[in-house]
Amino acid sequence: MRQLKGKAVVAQGGGPTAVINQSLVGLVMEARKWRYITNVYGARFGVQGIVNEDFLDLSQTTTHNLEMVASSPSSALGSTRVKPDKAYCARMVEVFKRHGVRYFFYIGGNDSAETCHIVAEYAREVDYELRVIHIPKTIDNDLAVTDHCPGFGSAARFVTSAFACLDMDNFAIPGVFIGVVMGRHAGWLTASSVMARRDPKDGPHLIYVPERVFDTERFLGDVERVFTANGRCVIALSEGIVGADGKPVLTHLQGETEMDPFGNLQLSGRGTLGDALSDAIKQRLGIKRVRCDTFGYLQRSFLGVISDSDSSEARDVGETAVHFAFNRQMDGSVAIRRTGDYSVDYFLTPLSTVAARTKLLPPVYLKGDHDIDESFRDYARPLIGTIPHFDRIIAPRVEPLGPA
Repeated sequence: MRQLKGKAVVAQGGGPTAVINQSLVGLVMEARKWRYITNVYGARFGVQGIVNEDFLDLSQTTTHNLEMVASSPSSALGSTRVKPDKAYCARMVEVFKRHGVRYFFYIGGNDSAETCHIVAEYAREVDYELRVIHIPKTIDNDLAVTDHCPGFGSAARFVTSAFACLDMDNFAIPGVFIGVVMGRHAGWLTASSVMARRDPKDGPHLIYVPERVFDTERFLGDVERVFTANGRCVIALSEGIVGADGKPVLTHLQGETEMDPFGNLQLSGRGTLGDALSDAIKQRLGIKRVRCDTFGYLQRSFLGVISDSDSSEARDVGETAVHFAFNRQMDGSVAIRRTGDYSVDYFLTPLSTVAARTKLLPPVYLKGDHDIDESFRDYARPLIGTIPHFDRIIAPRVEPLGPA
């Protein structure tokens, strides 16, 4: 089989994760072993680094430095929210031609997969032989085909740990607490909060995800019911919850219109949704102690809350991408397949099956309008790992003696 000889370029796109650098380092370390890859370039700040010819020669990075970077969160090369069209991708291919690049690896989510798809199609149009491999990454866990995405397990571990701590805080000083979790279209990360429950009375008591229509009146009724029964209520809420019209609830509550670079309503990194719902609880239900936190960017790349399986698999998909580039002689996206309890293998799926597609929480994991089915635990447990032990005092109450 004839092998392409030339340089390789790797870039990181979209939101950072706690383990994205494992994929980067796995790829670089493996690519440096192959004599057909003459240099490994890292594009700074995603595809912008490609069109600007802003590269780092990772062939000259020490192994020690790479291993230190591998265990560091966030995107070591820098990332981007640029969503390239065909003209932008054409510029990328022209840069690849000038530098003799024959391998392009892009670590990212479904938008990054779409970029890979456009680049690969354009390279074929202009008869430039280029191998294009997408490496999965996203805390949202919403990529099609793959069982799960590197980055999700660690973010889910953060969310689980956070809700376990917040529930203990809420138990000590009862009230209503709302935790707003990332997830524009899919509720995988918010659903992971169910892993914080050990007892039916533990929070989160209510969980709301984008896959179910959110109704403010019904929400207030749920909160009142739980608070009346337990004297407290902990709520996990996805930032992307939508109303009956399919629009984000945020637009109904405060008419927010700030947009992100992709033309989507800006959801992350702000407390508007939690504040608006907290105010509604105070005003409509008369509950005085209502608190909220928007986890925001903390959940993406939190140092010290990293899942072992997530870190290991992130490394594997980077290494495997190089093998697929050589052995399959085709473009594609690396995907994970669960083969046992718990083991996985990796396969290459066509870019078209992942590009611009979103995998939602399947109905089997949804329990009514405000909860997650227990079956989700079997899916999430090996990805999150063991949460540090926590407990409450178990002792009988002393009967009051009354007045003397």
